[in-house]
Amino acid sequence: MRKIFKNSVAIIVALLISSIQCFCLTVHAADSSNENIFYIGNTVNTGHDTGFSKNDKITEDDPHFGWELGKFYISGYTRIKNSENESPIFLKTVGDTVTLWFELEQNIDKLNDNEELSICDDTNGYDEYFGVEKTDFGKGTLIIRHTDYQNHTVDPVIYTNYLSASAKQNEAVKVELCEEGDYEVALDYEISKTNFNIFGWKPLPSYYNYKVFFKFSVRNGNCMVYPFDVKTGDELTNKSITENGFYLDLAKSRYLNIDIQKQIRKDGAEGLTEDVRFNKPAKDGEEYTDEGIYTITVKNIYTDQTTTKVIYVGTDDVLKAHVATGLSISDVEHQLALGGKVAEDGTLITASNETLPVIEETNPTDGDSNKKENILSTVNKNQNSNEKPIWFIWLYIAIGLIAITAIIITIVFIRKKKKAESDNDIYSNSDRSVKK
Repeated sequence: MRKIFKNSVAIIVALLISSIQCFCLTVHAADSSNENIFYIGNTVNTGHDTGFSKNDKITEDDPHFGWELGKFYISGYTRIKNSENESPIFLKTVGDTVTLWFELEQNIDKLNDNEELSICDDTNGYDEYFGVEKTDFGKGTLIIRHTDYQNHTVDPVIYTNYLSASAKQNEAVKVELCEEGDYEVALDYEISKTNFNIFGWKPLPSYYNYKVFFKFSVRNGNCMVYPFDVKTGDELTNKSITENGFYLDLAKSRYLNIDIQKQIRKDGAEGLTEDVRFNKPAKDGEEYTDEGIYTITVKNIYTDQTTTKVIYVGTDDVLKAHVATGLSISDVEHQLALGGKVAEDGTLITASNETLPVIEETNPTDGDSNKKENILSTVNKNQNSNEKPIWFIWLYIAIGLIAITAIIITIVFIRKKKKAESDNDIYSNSDRSVKK
């Protein structure tokens, strides 16, 4: 009986441990799948002592055929957009940190588990594409060149002896945090192949040069511009009113198309008149203090999204109400003629027994977009609340396993008991026969 109990407990513990392990693996897999990762870069044979300029395909006769030194990948982005030149564009939003990684897959002293192949010191390496002069490349050199939003290409950053000093086998190593701009990356390395091994002496080895090369771009996936009051420094939202004027902060979103248009009201005119001398692209930090209604249009060419903000600079009550309420100038004037008033923030206070005309929004603003996002977020939360969490499902499984185990133990116990009773009957019958 004790043996049966011990075996049953062992079975239960084993089943529970197995369930917990499966649960942990499932959670880990779910977390990993949520992270965007993009592998990038191809390896080519560049000949020998050519400045890594050739671009030959690795064939079957090549010692590098059938295996890779390692992998580059990029993480921390929201979306990928393919460009015309086939270089991927990584879009980032608030909270994203686009990062380039490298994971070394080989033992650099025994490539592809072949003692005849190893990464060797390239003491006179140079790179023709990046204009890197002859220097000691060591065991692999990583080169990164960045071009900013002004199309200014900075000098390449060079990491010599990269495979020996920085990379780690079977471990992802952070290479660089990537801001907006265009990137060119190359890993140059030289392989030595042993042709003769005479008691440890390896004369006349063969040398091969290889390069992993790729390009990519990073862009801001947001479509926002931030106007601030020139005196108070307060941020102005859509349909804001200020007497002081405002300036624009692009928040380092360098690849947005931002246009600004000013409209003014002329005496005797029923509506607004566009100031044709003021319809132009906006600049980061530029101030706008002249009276008028300013319409700021922001377009992200990489996401095809557009945001519009309207700001009034001035003290005209009619224009204040026009911007704040969306009513036409004639409607505002009509309400004022009936005894309505305009509050400081542009709100139109109607006279008693008067109502404002219904306004139909034709162009949604960023505020409306935020409201839609909040509604969608609430809907998603409600949907998610109806879903059973993973641990809840595994709890059901564990309870089921325990129940099955208990049933098995009960059956075994009953069978053992019946067998014992049967044995007792046999012994009692045999005793009776002996006495007779």
